[in-house]
Amino acid sequence: MDRTLPKRFWTNQRLLLSGGSALLIGLLAYTFFFADRRSKLNVEKDKITISNVSTGPFEDFIAVTGVVQPLKTIRLDAIAGGYVTEKLVEGGSMVRKGDVLLRLENQSLRLNFLQSETEANRLVNDLQNTRQRLRVERYSQRKTLSDLDYQISQTKDVFDRQAKLFKDKVISEQDYMKAKLDYERLIEQRKIEAESQKYQEDNAKMQIKMLEETLARTQKNVSLWQQTLNNLVVKAPVSGLLSSMDIEVGSNINQGQNIGQIDDLNGFKMRVGVDEHYNNRIFTGLKGSFEYNGEMNELEINRVYPESRNGRIDVDMVFTKGAPKGLKRGQSSPIQLELGKAAKATLLPVGGFFSDTGGNWVYVVDKSSGKRAVKRNITLGRKNPEFYEVLEGLQPGEQVITSSYENFGDNEVLEF
Repeated sequence: MDRTLPKRFWTNQRLLLSGGSALLIGLLAYTFFFADRRSKLNVEKDKITISNVSTGPFEDFIAVTGVVQPLKTIRLDAIAGGYVTEKLVEGGSMVRKGDVLLRLENQSLRLNFLQSETEANRLVNDLQNTRQRLRVERYSQRKTLSDLDYQISQTKDVFDRQAKLFKDKVISEQDYMKAKLDYERLIEQRKIEAESQKYQEDNAKMQIKMLEETLARTQKNVSLWQQTLNNLVVKAPVSGLLSSMDIEVGSNINQGQNIGQIDDLNGFKMRVGVDEHYNNRIFTGLKGSFEYNGEMNELEINRVYPESRNGRIDVDMVFTKGAPKGLKRGQSSPIQLELGKAAKATLLPVGGFFSDTGGNWVYVVDKSSGKRAVKRNITLGRKNPEFYEVLEGLQPGEQVITSSYENFGDNEVLEF
């Protein structure tokens, strides 16, 4: 006997619908709560550079370019002006100390020399004449005093006799007084004559002294004019290489004008331009090095020029152990200039990423999968040509994309 079976609620159709709905809800919940919603970009791994973060000594140095220059360069400036009558040496020639380089002519200087020389000769003659005149006057003065002394002697004899006769009352008082007055007058006259002669003697000596001083000054001027004329012959002050002398025969040279320079080839130095960003870290005594002919050569800053030109400051560096053989003026070479002592640090290789991020963040490769890189904020410190000093955000052993981020946009995850 047939009987009616009760109708089931969970039919196959309902089971399928319910399972599908539960699966859809679960997927939506996972997507909403757990799924990675960060922006992503697929990149080709072989077109990027991945570098390892490491630990090691951070050498605080910068790469600069040095130009070889002579240790000493002597400027040739014209001491006296004039026009060039003869040029004996061309630029680029080796010269020895005292070699004649140029001959100049200056008629005005020669005229001044002749005038000064003439004045000196006139003063010499005046001095000789004054001394001769004083000598003649001395003879005349001595004769005058001799005559007065003779007259005084005679008058004294007369006065003595008259005094004796007057005492014996042989002559009158009038005759006695006349003899006395004549004697006293001559004594006074001799005294005045002696004072006059002394004054004339002192005056003549003063004139001679003034003439001698004037003559000495004039002769000094003559000597100076002679030296100036001698400077019209330009000579090499030291031995070395006459590196430049752009002067031709007939050209006019002003006093003080630079006419060339001589390089002392007994030693070399390096002239280095440093970015003014490092101005407060550059000082004398800093070390540096550069490679030449397969050998490292040590350098040391011995002069810092205070002027900044085109955003750079110049420093001179000398060789602490002597310049290597074969260096020539004008050669350039890269130099590693140390700014501080090496210290242990976390190191990140230098790369193009810095221009895109400013060193504030990088893409770090996921250690677990190695198939993607995630953006991470970091803090960088000092920089040298090879590494950045990592202060925060990275650990040794991690891998970072260090090539340019120009094509990555604002994506937070890069998938390889």
